[in-house]
Amino acid sequence: MFIGHYAVGLASKEFAPRTSMGALIAAPILLDLLWPIFLLLGWEHVSITPNNNPFLRLQFDSYPISHGLVAVLGWATLYASVYFGFTRYIAGSVVIWIGVVSHWLMDFIVHRPDLPLDARSRLVGLGLWNHRWLTITIEVTLFAIGIWTYQKRTRAKDKVGLYAFLAFVLFLLLAYIGASFGPPPPTVKKLAIVTLLTSLLIPWAWWFDKHREVIESRERK
Repeated sequence: MFIGHYAVGLASKEFAPRTSMGALIAAPILLDLLWPIFLLLGWEHVSITPNNNPFLRLQFDSYPISHGLVAVLGWATLYASVYFGFTRYIAGSVVIWIGVVSHWLMDFIVHRPDLPLDARSRLVGLGLWNHRWLTITIEVTLFAIGIWTYQKRTRAKDKVGLYAFLAFVLFLLLAYIGASFGPPPPTVKKLAIVTLLTSLLIPWAWWFDKHREVIESRERK
């Protein structure tokens, strides 16, 4: 799952309007930011199979620290607790916890049986990635719902709030097209570095959200 995770972040604004979009986007992509760090450290392992279906080019050999369900619950609790410690905003903390856990649940749907429950468990996954066009259809639909939900809940205060948001959406769509139809990553190291660069989307999301305002419920009636 790729832009489906960002769909969760965008839609989360509906349920935690006081939380910055930077924090909300960070929740569902947190595991994919930890994963390349652990790859570079040699704690987790992946192989590249370039001749496969684009969604199956990565063979996840071992990633229980970033993507094991037990570990995910721990990462979710840690992030939500830190956020609550700084903000005392319960709704935001709950939504962030759900956002982190949603990553594993969505990956469970698309991955082959390669997702661990813990370091020693059997591996699980329903394998939607075996069906390329169905995966694309579902993921783009989820992304569209996320965009619609965020736009329904917020409005631009200025041109930055409009165009920085539209550029964010366009960038993600182009990145998804590249991932779905482009060449495979040349090496695991380059894969890890490029994946780490997606962390720049967090301040980008914070930036455009700062230039938008929440539409209160009474205004939407």
